[in-house]
Amino acid sequence: MDSKDSELKYNAITEGVIWKQILIFFFPILLGTFFQQLYNTADAIIVGQFLGKEALAAVGGGTSVATNLLIGFFVGVSSGASVVISQYYGAKYIEGTRRAIHTSLALATAAGIAITIIGFLLTDFLLTLMGTPGDVLPLASRYMRIFFLGSVANTIYNMGSGVFRALGDSKKPLLFLIIGCGVNIVLDILFVGFLHMNVEGAAIATIISQGVSAILVLFFLKVRKDSLKIRFREIRFDMKILSNILKIGLPGGFQSVLYTISNIIIQFFVNGFGTNTAAAWAAYGKLDAVFWMAINAFGISITTIVGQNYGAGNFKRVKKTIRLSLSMGSAITIAISLLFMIVGESGIRLFTSDEDVIVLGTRILMFIAPTWITYMPIEILSGALRGCGKTFIPTMITVIGICVLRAIWLFIIPNHTLESVLVCYPISWVIAAVSMFIYYLFGHAVPKEDDDQKSLV
Repeated sequence: MDSKDSELKYNAITEGVIWKQILIFFFPILLGTFFQQLYNTADAIIVGQFLGKEALAAVGGGTSVATNLLIGFFVGVSSGASVVISQYYGAKYIEGTRRAIHTSLALATAAGIAITIIGFLLTDFLLTLMGTPGDVLPLASRYMRIFFLGSVANTIYNMGSGVFRALGDSKKPLLFLIIGCGVNIVLDILFVGFLHMNVEGAAIATIISQGVSAILVLFFLKVRKDSLKIRFREIRFDMKILSNILKIGLPGGFQSVLYTISNIIIQFFVNGFGTNTAAAWAAYGKLDAVFWMAINAFGISITTIVGQNYGAGNFKRVKKTIRLSLSMGSAITIAISLLFMIVGESGIRLFTSDEDVIVLGTRILMFIAPTWITYMPIEILSGALRGCGKTFIPTMITVIGICVLRAIWLFIIPNHTLESVLVCYPISWVIAAVSMFIYYLFGHAVPKEDDDQKSLV
């Protein structure tokens, strides 16, 4: 491999105070994921209030699960790009970092085109597979097809944001999302509230706003003042780097797909309880997303921080980062759980005025919120191990401990009630969390601390 560049003199992630770096990364990512969630939440609030519960179910719930099947696969694969870039950057290997950035953008473009075609063709199949209620199906189908037309912008934004974070900058992705979210909300109100464009208006608003975010990503990568600025003519595949990206990212992509499939199975059983329950599940999902965006922010933060320190050979800092993240993640999870147990019904009322839906949504929230703490270590440890380039075993733990177990549970339990479906979440989380701890502690996934300063890149 080429010798390291000397362009980087000081890197706070590999040399600064660890807990400060976690927080410096965490809060912009948290706010960023909050605004990202507002893309769909704004759709849900405006659609639910203007168009009713059938439209709410169409833009949330099963629709979100189905779109995540393909988008989630790409996001999982793109995590491999973030790891490769962060490890190269942590090792001060600038030429490799530059080629990895251009390869990542080529991958994002190709993936976006593929998702557009596949998603458009599979829309009705996925919605039917989940047992989408008949009064919801036509609306959901129209929403999803338009949503998939914006896939290239979606993948470029996600990959570009991952590039910025891998380089230690979590603030610009936040800026892109704030602008994109503002555009989305304004267009939602215009298209749905004033122009009466139904769910199609919400979908069009979403893809336009994603396009704005993608353009901002490319612009700021283009105008960088260092050697890592992108040159559009150089956006192509470096096969060696692409191989490294796929080696790390593909397990994460398949994990995301299998995780989504398990959620599709759950959605199928939820839909079987009728439109009210489907709408309640969609409304709960928007509140549930607050927890996921917080814990995902920790996962993304730790992947970058661990990745750069792993690339630099600072293994003592790797383990300290993991310990601190587990403590901080626990505190955040407990706080969010308590908040939603207190808010309860008021939170569900944001999305619907239907009393039956409100009762069911509150019931779901009060059942699952206290169990979120059991998932927290899965996200933290898998993010850390991903930063070390270890993805296969964590993927298998997730696939078997969560995806397979949920499917088995749902298909062997007779006479389902809503609670008997919901309980598969904490059961699977506990099993996967224990397995992840065992692998981290005894699986030699992270080099010994006395191996410091032996850069692996």
